[in-house]
Amino acid sequence: MTYFVDKNSIVRDIWGNSDTILLIFAGASAEFALNKAVDWLYFTGKLPKAPLDRLFSTVTYAREIVFAEQTKAYQSIDMINKIHGAVEKKRGKHIPNWAYKDVLYMLIDYSIRSFEILERKLEPFEKQDVLNVFGEVGTRMGIKDLPQDFEAFKTQRHLHLKQDLHHGEFTKDLYKQYKKHIGFVRYNLLLDTQIMICPKKVIGLLGLRKFSAIKPLISVYKLSRLLKFDSVLKALILPSEYKSNIQAMNTV
Repeated sequence: MTYFVDKNSIVRDIWGNSDTILLIFAGASAEFALNKAVDWLYFTGKLPKAPLDRLFSTVTYAREIVFAEQTKAYQSIDMINKIHGAVEKKRGKHIPNWAYKDVLYMLIDYSIRSFEILERKLEPFEKQDVLNVFGEVGTRMGIKDLPQDFEAFKTQRHLHLKQDLHHGEFTKDLYKQYKKHIGFVRYNLLLDTQIMICPKKVIGLLGLRKFSAIKPLISVYKLSRLLKFDSVLKALILPSEYKSNIQAMNTV
């Protein structure tokens, strides 16, 4: 059986661990709110009604593709295109290519950042591996002008952060929805996590402080994993409706 992602790929290590996925989720929740194309997510009305569900579905789709057999992965990607196509038809316009690239670049960048925060620094060939995997996803989706090497990716990523993010009314509303849906304590934990993982450009646009209060606790959390105490901490942190889904993401 041929899998979409090689069994020895670092991408499987990253996306087979609920801890790294939670960090990716936190980073994505910040950039989704700032992206100039966030109006597309508001168009269907699903995002403001259940912002965590919408973001979680994006991360879940990505993870399923990573671990799928090649044919099924292609089917999942084609389904994403079909869903987007239906929204485009209903709205009467196309989602811009740069918006698709933004989401793809977000997943690449936060995959790397999350693993390096919780585990170790990635080697250059491992970063290229992450780029290759999501580049194949993007190619299947029909996204144009994708970078082939990691240096080119860093240049494009920097440019997209500079051009495609904006703190507007949708940003303000989405953060209100985050707070409403997860409560004060978890909301502030989310902000601290975003400070820890997001690029400086994102932190600046959101008006967040520079220092994350939870960053010094990462070493403590790593110890809790060794002692098998991390499940207790997650039970306290995560909303109950997401606990089983997050736990099921542990495959490594």
